[in-house]
Amino acid sequence: MPKQTKNGISHRQVHRWLVIIILIFSGTVVYATLRLVGTFWDITEASRQNSELQNAAHELMNASDYLTEQVQRFTVGGETRFMDQYFTEAFESQRREEAIARMGGNDKTEAALAKLQEAMDGSVALMSREYYAMRLVVEAKGITEYPAVLDTVTLSEADLALTPTEQMALATQMVLDDEYYEQKDRIRTAMEGSLEEVEKLTQSIAEREMHSLTQEIALVRVAIVIQAVLIFFLIWLTTRLAINPIMSAVDQIKEGLPIEEKGSNEFRYLASAYNKIYEKNKSSIESLSYIASHDELTGAYNRAGYDLLLSDLDLNSTYMLLLDVDNFKLINDTYGHEVGDRILAKVVSVLNKAFRDKDYICRIGGDEFVIFLMYSGDIQHRVIESKIAQISRDLENTEDGLPPVTISIGIMDGKYASDSKDLFEKTDEAMYESKKQGKKSYTFYDDRVK
Repeated sequence: MPKQTKNGISHRQVHRWLVIIILIFSGTVVYATLRLVGTFWDITEASRQNSELQNAAHELMNASDYLTEQVQRFTVGGETRFMDQYFTEAFESQRREEAIARMGGNDKTEAALAKLQEAMDGSVALMSREYYAMRLVVEAKGITEYPAVLDTVTLSEADLALTPTEQMALATQMVLDDEYYEQKDRIRTAMEGSLEEVEKLTQSIAEREMHSLTQEIALVRVAIVIQAVLIFFLIWLTTRLAINPIMSAVDQIKEGLPIEEKGSNEFRYLASAYNKIYEKNKSSIESLSYIASHDELTGAYNRAGYDLLLSDLDLNSTYMLLLDVDNFKLINDTYGHEVGDRILAKVVSVLNKAFRDKDYICRIGGDEFVIFLMYSGDIQHRVIESKIAQISRDLENTEDGLPPVTISIGIMDGKYASDSKDLFEKTDEAMYESKKQGKKSYTFYDDRVK
């Protein structure tokens, strides 16, 4: 520090020491800013890897669901295009194998990969049952052109002795019965376990990086404050320097706005780093809009989310199902609203299990739900009926301690509707037709109007 003389502190020495200190703190700011940017990119990279790993896990399940959908359609109608699409996915697209390979490229995901491999093994095991069902259809329909792998399937003498109609019925049963869906549930459970492991890994990385980020932000703030004080003192002692950029930045931060990138190179760099964090935080806040479009009790889309989906539908490839719980008021009065809430949550859980990830489930009223079956323009009634049968069985199952419930459903193919309003009105008509039939029923609008 400058020496004290009888005439006071030497301005030259004060200036020299202040410049040295300012240079030191300027270097600290630059260093902390570089560290801050590095940590920010580490967080971004961790988020990207998490997204890739989650996508890999979901892709395996999507591929498994796609195979299920194709084999079910083939066994229901015997159309060979569904068989071809099945084997194209299994042997050419190979999304399941790609998911395993993507997750296997990260040495930190052994636990998640093990769960994903378990799901893959379950999916492969399920294919044996699907091959047998397809072989039955080949025999029943007398199909001569089919993948060579089906030649490796040997039908039992009893099954060979069945009539073609009986063989078709057996094939359909094999891919729609409880045992089949129990295997699917085991695959889904393994996939969910993989996602949990990915989430644990990501959370650990995020916590470590956020702790580092907090420390570095604190360091940047301290360095800025000290540097600002020293610069102000130097201006007061010698000449007034350009302090407006710093003051402007303080005002912007107080107003919750990004910093204007002006002034020294160091300050511009700091402002750029701050603005990146500001924009990232702003994006995170916007993602909270999810809450506004989903029902808090069940996790399904709420009325606002339903309206948004309805406004953007491709009617030609969408089915709408409208359902409500039969005698729900009586259930509430008998068992209490807490049990009623649990039943509503169970309904959504059962619907999620029955339908695909790309379908949308909405709660539009107290016990009234809408399901949009997306990209389902060529889906057959029997496929929907089989899903409804499974849903009904699950809702009447009382192993969870809840009373059995039934539902009434209206179903409408969007290609027969003039617009989204007409789609809802006709689906609503079909549902009330089910109610008139004594509830615990479903009605296709096109059947109702015939």
